[in-house]
This record gives sequence, structure tokens and C-alpha cells, in this order.
Amino acid sequence: MQSDPKKLVDKNKNLTHSELMKVISHVQREQDDWILHTLMVDGCDVPFKFKRKGNYKSLKGARVNMTYYSQQETVAGMSFEMMKVVRIKRG
Repeated sequence: MQSDPKKLVDKNKNLTHSELMKVISHVQREQDDWILHTLMVDGCDVPFKFKRKGNYKSLKGARVNMTYYSQQETVAGMSFEMMKVVRIKRG
């Protein structure tokens, strides 16, 4: 089933959809039963994170379309901004 990013953004005003973002870093690591993926994209200082059940082929250098929202994460008592990805597709 294909999800339409326009419908997702219309339903939830906190979501942002960006297209053809260039991935400069893609890290995958295990977290419990999930694989936590962290992406850094060109022109943005904030990491994009999402969880999946399996590993992906590396997205480094690829162009991706993402739907995401801003979220705060606390590490060692310090608060950091991150983007939580709800939909990602190769562009």
C-alpha cells in the first residue's frame, strides 16, 4: 500500500515533507529488536531518525523523499533537536 505524503501532511500539520534530499551519512545500529537508522542530510545540522525491523542498503549519497516531524531527545541531561521520520522513499 502506497502512502501519499500530501494526505499525511494534510492530516497532521506538524509533519513536513521534503523531496530529493541528499544523504551524506547513514548509520544503522541495533536497539532491542529494532534497527535504528540515523541520517544526516546535506544542508541540515539535525539528524533524521527512524526504526525498522531490518537493515537497509546504505543510503549514503542517495536522494530521498522524507516525511518527518521535529522532536526533542534528551541525552545526559541535555536536550537535542532531531527529526523523527514517518515515511522515507528513494527519490
